[in-house]
Amino acid sequence: MSQTTFLTREPVVNKNRAITANRLIAQGPNITAVVDTLNSLSDIWPSHHPVFVSLGRLVPTPELMNWVAPANAMVEIPAQALAHPQTLALLPQLQAAGISMCLTWFANGTALPPNVDWRFVLMDARKQPAPTGSPGLSLAWGLPDVAAFRQAVGAGYDGASGWFFLHGNPPAKELSPGHAQIVRLLNLVRNNGEIRDIEAVLKQDVALSYKLLRYINSAGFGLMCEIQSFRHAVSILGYTNLHKWLSLLLVTASRDPGAAAMMQTAITRGRFMEEIGSSFFDKSERDNLFITGAFSLLHVLLGTSMQTLLDEMHLPAAVSDALLYDQGEFAPFIRLARHCENFDGTGLIKAAAELHLTAEQLNRAQLVALGFADSLQA
Repeated sequence: MSQTTFLTREPVVNKNRAITANRLIAQGPNITAVVDTLNSLSDIWPSHHPVFVSLGRLVPTPELMNWVAPANAMVEIPAQALAHPQTLALLPQLQAAGISMCLTWFANGTALPPNVDWRFVLMDARKQPAPTGSPGLSLAWGLPDVAAFRQAVGAGYDGASGWFFLHGNPPAKELSPGHAQIVRLLNLVRNNGEIRDIEAVLKQDVALSYKLLRYINSAGFGLMCEIQSFRHAVSILGYTNLHKWLSLLLVTASRDPGAAAMMQTAITRGRFMEEIGSSFFDKSERDNLFITGAFSLLHVLLGTSMQTLLDEMHLPAAVSDALLYDQGEFAPFIRLARHCENFDGTGLIKAAAELHLTAEQLNRAQLVALGFADSLQA
């Protein structure tokens, strides 16, 4: 059966903007269709954080119990649905099955059924500036930017869900020496520089060398043997793969503790674009798709302008055109990745149709990408 449910996502962060959960929003016609989709994704379900599952505009009903929910899954129950008899019938079934619940769109004064344990409570912070009367850990939603997040935490919220951290960040400045060193490495590798010259740069930063080798040896690379040194990495992987992994290193180079959600977003975009592009491009171009997605937030992560970064790195035209001008053959794929980050899936469904992509392809690519990004920050 062809899937008709599309998934979009949001990160959930705590007061320090560290990721505490992932939120999947199911854009489906009915509960049965959503259940079919969720069950089909069990083999690639993200396991590094709890996963909130929102049913979008659907009313939660006992049909949801046909889903074989992973241990880290949490079902969202909208406060408005608590008056629906089928939702009330579902709650004790979820509790009996050991499936946690998150109460969404809660407002102070909402009548709650007795004996229900709400681990998290999601509130629209635009309507509820302070989390009064919350029966669980309170999460703010609808925040426009970083300043609004700080205000929400100051008002008593325990965290937030959404993409606020992409907006209201400090203005651009010059590239820091540490980041400039990774850019130098990238250029050496891209130009097939001498191994001794590349090793000399790496030896100046032991932490950088360690992190690079840890990434290369991670499960995401799928190697059959452990890489012991940079010279060994070149002999096993070649320069092209190393360029991809140095690009990943640059994305994760920020020491800002609040950058974790942004790093996850960038890496997820890159891996998603690489995965979804497999039927459109050959291997070398898929690597460039990964770099395009991963670098799409690099200017914010490193606090400099995109133009400055691209001037330093001399990337292929398809990458630069997509990042600077939203043009070229990679542009539809970075737009598709961004559509996955909207609570409303209308844009995603339209963009998927334009590229003749199915819901199955998009959902699997997105969960593979999310699991990959989370594994690197675990």
